[in-house]
Amino acid sequence: MICPTPNAYIALLALLCKFIEAMVITLNDCLACSGCITSAESVLITQQSHEEIYRVLRNNKVVSEQKVVVVSVSPQSRASLAARYGLSSSEAGRRLTAFFKGLGVHHVFDTSFSRTFSLLESQREFVERFHRKEQDKQALPMLASACPGWICYAEKTHGEFILPYVSSTRSPQQMMGSLVKGFFAGQQGLNPQQIYHVTVMPCYDKKLEASRPDFYLEEADTREVDCVITSGEVVKMLEEEKVLLSDVEPAPLDTMFSSVCGDELLGHAGSGSGGYLHHVFTHAARQLFGEEVKELTYKTLKNKDFQEVTLERDGVVVLRFAATYGFRNIQNLVQKLKRGKSPYHFVEVMACPSGCLNGGGQVKPLPEQNNKELLQQVEDLYKEERPLVPEEDQHVAELYQSWLQSVGEERARELLHTQYHAVDKATNGLLVKW
Repeated sequence: MICPTPNAYIALLALLCKFIEAMVITLNDCLACSGCITSAESVLITQQSHEEIYRVLRNNKVVSEQKVVVVSVSPQSRASLAARYGLSSSEAGRRLTAFFKGLGVHHVFDTSFSRTFSLLESQREFVERFHRKEQDKQALPMLASACPGWICYAEKTHGEFILPYVSSTRSPQQMMGSLVKGFFAGQQGLNPQQIYHVTVMPCYDKKLEASRPDFYLEEADTREVDCVITSGEVVKMLEEEKVLLSDVEPAPLDTMFSSVCGDELLGHAGSGSGGYLHHVFTHAARQLFGEEVKELTYKTLKNKDFQEVTLERDGVVVLRFAATYGFRNIQNLVQKLKRGKSPYHFVEVMACPSGCLNGGGQVKPLPEQNNKELLQQVEDLYKEERPLVPEEDQHVAELYQSWLQSVGEERARELLHTQYHAVDKATNGLLVKW
């Protein structure tokens, strides 16, 4: 065997370095396996960082064709930041509004508002699926679709089998994408490309969701959500500006796309992951069985991340819902489905253990804190917000009338719903759209 010379080693090393330099990790490479993007590891995600926001804001100061910069903040992120800086969730919202506008952002919205659309559409979709369950064996269980980590896992590991069960309703982030690049752009007399839309999310996988081809506007050559930053990245921005959120003078909340009562932000009942189980269950009980459910009783099954809610009539269970968080529980759920043994009509599925409030992009504990204590604090702050009943949101009802009816039924469905793609594991290519 011939040993390579030192010069050969150097040449090989130089070649390897060039190869590494050429490597770019894109969101299409992500499996949402919790190994990299869903944890706080340093991963290059092109055009999905707070540095990109700074670049756009700097450009706005020197170019004549300015971008209208919109930031949409999730309630989970707001609660996480409130916990870090000793504020209420609404106080954090008002101070974030001031902070972002001080950097040059034009509008700051709240994704609780767009979540109302997600909840209403989920309710309607479930009732429609329930009515056709005898003719369509894949109509139920309906699996919630707000978690992009779960969606990516479903597409890349269970494909054609699981996707018919997945709700077509858009997540709150992508509902806000429709609102901002659709309705808002029209109201402001802007081309969607003239708007730079940022969301603040508790989860790294939301970056992946925003980058899906389904949410790219071909005619306008722009994404509905241009950039996603996490709660933790907002802390980085505050640190770079050398300011504490608690020291920022609060500003009035933007009300166009925010659920607001006075100077307080409103939320929704149910879990810290959006309350899908709660709202779909109470709506289905009322619409299908004439039952007004005032309070849900959750039964913990194998662990705290697998809970069940049932509705009985004359001793017979007529609705059986579950909340399933974390990949271990999701895998058990999928296996039951494959064996034809799943008893559920609806499942709120979230990839992160403990759900969205415990997302990988949330603010990390201080040295003197532990994860469990911090999560409880974030949950308490999140639940302090007064809940709003989706059906009673007049602003949303007006938009259904003025915006969605005006664009026609087919276009309205495109704005409120999406599709999924089974992936060929061998080629990583798309096979089927659902």
